[in-house]
Amino acid sequence: MRRPNERKPLVSHIYTADPSAHVFDGKIYIYPSHDVERDVPDDDDGEQYMMEDYHILSMDDLDSPCIDNGLALSQDDVPWVSKQMWAPDAVKKNGKYYLVFPAKDKEGIFRIGVAESDKPAGPFTPQENFIEGSYSIDPAVFTDKDDKTYCYYGGLWGGQLEMWQSGSFDRDAHRPEGDEDALGPMFAQFSDDMTRFITTPKHLSILDENGKPLKAKDEDRRYFEGPWMHTFKGRYYLSYSTGTTHFICYAESDRPDGPFTYKGRILEPVKGWTTHHSIVEIDGQWYLFYHDIELSGVTHERCVKYTKLNISEDGTIETIHPYD
Repeated sequence: MRRPNERKPLVSHIYTADPSAHVFDGKIYIYPSHDVERDVPDDDDGEQYMMEDYHILSMDDLDSPCIDNGLALSQDDVPWVSKQMWAPDAVKKNGKYYLVFPAKDKEGIFRIGVAESDKPAGPFTPQENFIEGSYSIDPAVFTDKDDKTYCYYGGLWGGQLEMWQSGSFDRDAHRPEGDEDALGPMFAQFSDDMTRFITTPKHLSILDENGKPLKAKDEDRRYFEGPWMHTFKGRYYLSYSTGTTHFICYAESDRPDGPFTYKGRILEPVKGWTTHHSIVEIDGQWYLFYHDIELSGVTHERCVKYTKLNISEDGTIETIHPYD
């Protein structure tokens, strides 16, 4: 039996997407992007996604009303941002809460910034500049059992990940295609104070069942955007969106930086073009937070939902069909 709120929009007074869910201080907090209504044509670079700020959502438990805690951070608060505050994440560290977010800088290049608060719902105070050496989108922040904190990030096409293959930004960079190796997400370790990367960012490898890198043409399995990390029985599970084929898939490793071996699908396509998720354990049960366009029917006006996630003892994740 499903919970009363399960697979239903958690809020309907604003459009929300890309939910990063966490349990902080015994309460559920959801860090989404905030979609806005704009009459902008859809394109492959995502110009229709013109988000300007963040509102943090919270729930006392999964059966409680979902609360919008108001404006947590605006692009007007961040000196280096020009536009497009896309999918964020958050982490609790050293008694503080850190909102980690992507946005375009004054030159139109996606960077990753960090903002700090004493409270999980903010408001957040941004650091003056973006993280040096950061680029692209969709940061997911994971703190391991040894208290090391990592950032997984990167998105193709409008997320600009391909444009950094040479080590510097090139808008005309070749996109891997056909039998070329697919690009994996980026991985770097944060400093303890969350002000910088202390390792050089690197691409993660996602391998097939034969130990070979997934190819660019393998759009059902290769990485596109939206990474997430969770652990289960000492193993690391990298999950992500395939973008063009609209699946959420996952891969497994014995290390936080891989290589990862592809294992299967978590979520079949939702209504809308994008799919973006997070995975969190709440009271001994796993849940998937995700979005679709049920409320609006418009690609860039999405709504956040959650549903139960079944994980077997061996770590295998049962595929969710979102409208069954």
